[in-house]
Amino acid sequence: MFNTMTITKVLGAVIGSLGAYLLLAWAGNALFTVGAPDGEDRVAAYVIETGSGAATEEASTEEAPDFATLYAAADAAAGEKVFAKCKACHKVDGENAVGPHLNGVVDRAKASVGDFGYSEALLAMAGDVWSPENLNGYLEDPKAYAPGNKMSFAGLPKVEDRANVIAYLAANP
Repeated sequence: MFNTMTITKVLGAVIGSLGAYLLLAWAGNALFTVGAPDGEDRVAAYVIETGSGAATEEASTEEAPDFATLYAAADAAAGEKVFAKCKACHKVDGENAVGPHLNGVVDRAKASVGDFGYSEALLAMAGDVWSPENLNGYLEDPKAYAPGNKMSFAGLPKVEDRANVIAYLAANP
């Protein structure tokens, strides 16, 4: 039923299909690249002046309340809902997962869970504590707060979400 020629034809078809896919993927990436090539800056061809840029920046900075005010009024129940994004890697039951457990993380020393392998970036911060302000900075942009850490999460852009999550974590000692 199967002879050497049949197996050769099937193997050739699989390799040919893979080669065609790779060629099309390469051509697609070359034709439809989004953003600037590495090391180059894109400059806008023209700028439309509306005259309201400064007023908009002032309004946006005035509207955003500071973290301390939001944290004082944070809702742990709302934080539990936001924590659903974190559950893929972190637990609050005392057991480590992909990331360390977060029981008692508020005001805990950084890189202090004994049986977890921290990145060099977090081990370098070992003398500091996870205060609510430090957690706020970390959760806003983990890669910017601790360059080189292992956490692949992009962060929580809304300061209200960060305050609520930290309140939820503070409620789980």
